[in-house]
Amino acid sequence: MAQLAKEQATGVMRRPVSQGGPIGYWRLSAIAEQEYNVPDTTMSGHMDAQFFLTKEKNFIPHEYPCRTKFADERRDRHPVLVDKRGPERIWIPFGSPRVDLSGFWFRATAVSAWAETTIETETAGTARLKLSCCGGAVLFVNGEEAGHMSAYQRNFETDRTIDVNLNKGLNQISVFFDDLAERDARYFFELDYIAGPEARISLEVPCESKVADEMEELLNTMHFERPSYSSGMVAFNCPVPVSCDLDVEIVVEGDFLAEEHETFQSVLKSGSARLEVGTVDDFHSDFRHFDVRLKAGGLTLSRPFTVEIAHCEKQGTPPKQLDARIEEALRHIADKGYSDAISALARLALGRGGETAEDMISVSLPKIENCHDCADFHLVPLLFGRIRYGELLTETIRRRIDKATLEFRYWMDEPGNDVQWYFSENHALLFHTAAYLAGHFHSDRIFTRANITGTEQSARGAERLRAWFDHFEQCEMAEFNSVPYFPIDLKGLTTLYALAHDEDIRQRAENAILRLVSIVAASAHHGTLTAAQGRSYEHTLMAARTSELSAIARVLWSKGFYGRTFQTLPQFLLCLRDFGLKIPEQDYDKACLAEGKTQEWMFSQGENRFAHLYHYKTAHTAMGSLARYRWREWGYQETVLQLRIGTNPDAQIWVNHPGEVIHSGFGRPSYWGGCGALPRVHQYRNLAIVIFEVFENQPDFSHIWFPEQVFDETMKGENFVCARSGKGLVEVIGDRQFETITEGPTAGMEVRQNGRKTAWIFRLSQTSGTEGTLNSFHNRFGNLSFNLTDEGVVQVEDPEYGMVTFDEDGTISAEGRTMVPSQWSIQGEINQLS
Repeated sequence: MAQLAKEQATGVMRRPVSQGGPIGYWRLSAIAEQEYNVPDTTMSGHMDAQFFLTKEKNFIPHEYPCRTKFADERRDRHPVLVDKRGPERIWIPFGSPRVDLSGFWFRATAVSAWAETTIETETAGTARLKLSCCGGAVLFVNGEEAGHMSAYQRNFETDRTIDVNLNKGLNQISVFFDDLAERDARYFFELDYIAGPEARISLEVPCESKVADEMEELLNTMHFERPSYSSGMVAFNCPVPVSCDLDVEIVVEGDFLAEEHETFQSVLKSGSARLEVGTVDDFHSDFRHFDVRLKAGGLTLSRPFTVEIAHCEKQGTPPKQLDARIEEALRHIADKGYSDAISALARLALGRGGETAEDMISVSLPKIENCHDCADFHLVPLLFGRIRYGELLTETIRRRIDKATLEFRYWMDEPGNDVQWYFSENHALLFHTAAYLAGHFHSDRIFTRANITGTEQSARGAERLRAWFDHFEQCEMAEFNSVPYFPIDLKGLTTLYALAHDEDIRQRAENAILRLVSIVAASAHHGTLTAAQGRSYEHTLMAARTSELSAIARVLWSKGFYGRTFQTLPQFLLCLRDFGLKIPEQDYDKACLAEGKTQEWMFSQGENRFAHLYHYKTAHTAMGSLARYRWREWGYQETVLQLRIGTNPDAQIWVNHPGEVIHSGFGRPSYWGGCGALPRVHQYRNLAIVIFEVFENQPDFSHIWFPEQVFDETMKGENFVCARSGKGLVEVIGDRQFETITEGPTAGMEVRQNGRKTAWIFRLSQTSGTEGTLNSFHNRFGNLSFNLTDEGVVQVEDPEYGMVTFDEDGTISAEGRTMVPSQWSIQGEINQLS
């Protein structure tokens, strides 16, 4: 390789290839997409309240007719090659072994792409390569096909080992990869260089090699200056200067359900260490995705970054009276929500019909007309607006709404060709709510897919709603304590409370609303939900101020702010304003615990009470966790422990084992959302321990979200970090050396422990007690450790609680008390402790 190193490097990105490591740099085509339709047909099945309790590599078993047909055509056959589509781009791995184009497709779509790279070797010889993907792939070496694979099993990874002959010098490697994308699709390939001649990547680029190297290093190290923004300039810290000016394009958008985006153009001057994008006022109040594209000499390199932007100063203190807060919230949604039927409902509720409201409805209608996945999210508020405020709409838009309503597919036993997700609890509620209300509203019309009258459709919806309530009242939330799924459930429930024509359904909806709000209150800290969650996403974990639960807390308890994404808030507000919904005052006391109060809450959720949850909070600390939950199994999107200290919503920590190493990816689990391997978790009051043991071929580290800047004070050591926010204190101790991330998207916000087996101890306290200061707190608790006995019992000698033991079945023993998670009820038990 020494001779190769002497060659001119201009216009080439040369990167080492390690034996056993991935080939990570590629020239990548655009994705070729073709909607994949099958004849309308029915499906059998029912709501599956445990669909995400996966065991085999997160594989979800439900299969749509489109997948069945696609697999019949292509599985175990040679993939059908599709021509390359432009424009091309350079794929930079940023630590990920895969070329990952995963995303979300709202209808079944055949996707394909090409990737090409060049491998440079000193000698000729045989190389062993391992090709991995979820769909199909074809490997070409020097223009000749070397092998292919075609499992085409949705989101389930398979691999194949292929031996290839490499020439001395340059070898052209190409991969064609395709699949059927349905909803959330894991669309990637990985090519590992298992063994072979010493090699390196030699990828041509349309600029000087030095510039390409600098651009990559800049993207690898740059990061936002703050963990979140509520005022000032949104800017990137650029620790690696570049030797020439770079054109910068930044595309900013919301989560995958949002279609709006903004584009910012800038120039990063040579040697500059800061890239300004805009002031907080230039952006929507929301969790935002920034696709940063650096350009020089014909080369564009890009990387995604994410950050929450909250208009806290502009929104200010909430009005004192509830009716004023309701009015404030309706106006915010009407003027600043996404353009869709949900925001249109807020406008109609304010008496503001007209062109703007109908333009918003027109954004949602194509999703409903084409039965996009998540169309039910749009249909329910659209029906609310049509039924309640139809007189504010023109005849033209009413006819279009009614036509879409009558032609919609309301359940899987009706014929259709779509990938709407019928199986989860929240979607099932919305489908049944829509069928029930639409059928009643159009009682004498024919619903074309089912070929039944509205009266019959409404009766079907009513029957299914009553069965749904039977399940909910016995099991409650399948997607337990989940920040994004409380609003989805409440979307259906509030609509039923307002519009149901059967008193029993209306009453059961009211009971369910009050129960969900009480769960949020008990799990919240100063109005911000802080607890273990059944399904979480990066954009819901990090968005403490702009989540919809924050907006609901602002209305109910004067704690929180408004974002841009809403599912239930307009309906919820109308229930409070127009339909007599009353939230018990004691929920405020639970959501915003007063000084000197403590609360311990133990309860279960889900079918067969599969999730046992423990929560403990004071006025200055809160921590919630999962007790004895599926240890050593593959995880999905479960957050197993979350805590907050002080009153700053951003002063939070959670722990997980990443499901993938790509940042801002679409994996379930992802980098921050969920756990690739579920750990052993125990908690007693302000003490918790989490022990990870991960599977082969999974990322070999666990980590915590630790946004150092937001804390008032921090201390760090070889295997600990501790922090103070307000009067709240936290100490986190590991069983091995910590790695504090200082570069890249999570610089200053991530602390890792590397290894396949890692353990974390969490200890909370407050300065108003015996601790006094962060330093004295650390002196008291900094030596905490655990002992694991031969019988599998975890023992911790705690300076305050004494000996605390956690058995393998989750039993907690401390201070003369014994708590058995398997005995916890759905209703739960709340204890006030001294």
